Amino acid sequence: MYLCTQCGKHFASRNCLMNHMNRHSSRYKCTECGKCFSSNHVLTVHRRIHSGEKLLVFECTVCSKRFTASHHLVRHSRIHSGEKPYKCHLCDKGFTESESLTNHVRVHTGDKPYKCHLCDKAFNHSGNLTIHMRVHTGDKPYKCSLCNKSFIASSYLHLHTGRVHMNIRPYDCRYCGMLFKSSKELKRHVYIHTGAKPYSCRHCSDRFTHHGQLKTHLLKSHNEGIWLTCHICQKKCSSSSGLKDHLRRHQGVKPYVCSECPMSFCTARELRHHQFRHLDVKHFCCGFCGKYFKQKHYVVNHFRRRHGTAVRL
Repeated sequence: MYLCTQCGKHFASRNCLMNHMNRHSSRYKCTECGKCFSSNHVLTVHRRIHSGEKLLVFECTVCSKRFTASHHLVRHSRIHSGEKPYKCHLCDKGFTESESLTNHVRVHTGDKPYKCHLCDKAFNHSGNLTIHMRVHTGDKPYKCSLCNKSFIASSYLHLHTGRVHMNIRPYDCRYCGMLFKSSKELKRHVYIHTGAKPYSCRHCSDRFTHHGQLKTHLLKSHNEGIWLTCHICQKKCSSSSGLKDHLRRHQGVKPYVCSECPMSFCTARELRHHQFRHLDVKHFCCGFCGKYFKQKHYVVNHFRRRHGTAVRL
């Protein structure tokens, strides 16, 4: 076996390793997007994405999508057929690609072959290592076209665009009808209705709905962890994101700008709350009577006045 010293990936032959090493160099680099490839042929095929050129066209008979290589069409066709020929022998889960199966099996084995040579972190997928290396290099190739904020991964940019600049909320709560931008936000919200507290303290019997609450509890009650201190006012924060938001208030920096009016805010959360004022959509629903409201605190006040109690949202 031949080992890549850059990402820890193994290869059956020296020739395969040498081709792979081209990905880490700038030998076959796309001048349009900066992506590197293992050979000039692969780079030539890739350039067709930017030029729109498709010399050999393989068209999907279902949706008419076109591809430059036949194996790309074969892989795409499985989306329509639902075929998942690669089965995990441990849990019988199926996958459309062999590489996806290889990565999945590492969930069972705990194998993390992709090791960072700058710190002790290891990953079960080469793509995760590539993203992690940008933490060390400071490279943030994915820029938001609306606020120019940069990210180390395209998925982070996608989340940022949806949460900060768009109001698309495809996830709805089956208990009260509230709408959310991500499945993670919905999952956290549902804990309010179910009363679930999945995060337990290992030192005492206390349990918490959110991980951030547990982290704060460990710091305050058991002195476990590290407080992050503001160098200006000495305020202590339990997370780096909390400290970053706090420092903006000292600096007067308000990077989150409302697209409907001149107002700007220190945090994305403040901007989200403000944007509801410009919308006619009422996202927040009373679970008792079904009445909808624009903002969360309207629901709290409604509960107190109409139902004789308060609700935590």
